[in-house]
Amino acid sequence: MVSHAGDVDVVEEETHFSSASAQVLISEIIVCNRDLENLKQNINDVQKRLTNIIDVLGKI
Repeated sequence: MVSHAGDVDVVEEETHFSSASAQVLISEIIVCNRDLENLKQNINDVQKRLTNIIDVLGKI
């Protein structure tokens, strides 16, 4: 049995697990991983900007 959770299909019973179900889950993992990497990069960029601002303010 496959149910719908959010925007993805989720396998509820192992007996009906198929390669199509696996592909859906793998695709969702890839998308989530990409989104997390983008968030990490954005956080890193913001931290650098804040450090630069603090450095400039410290020189005033």
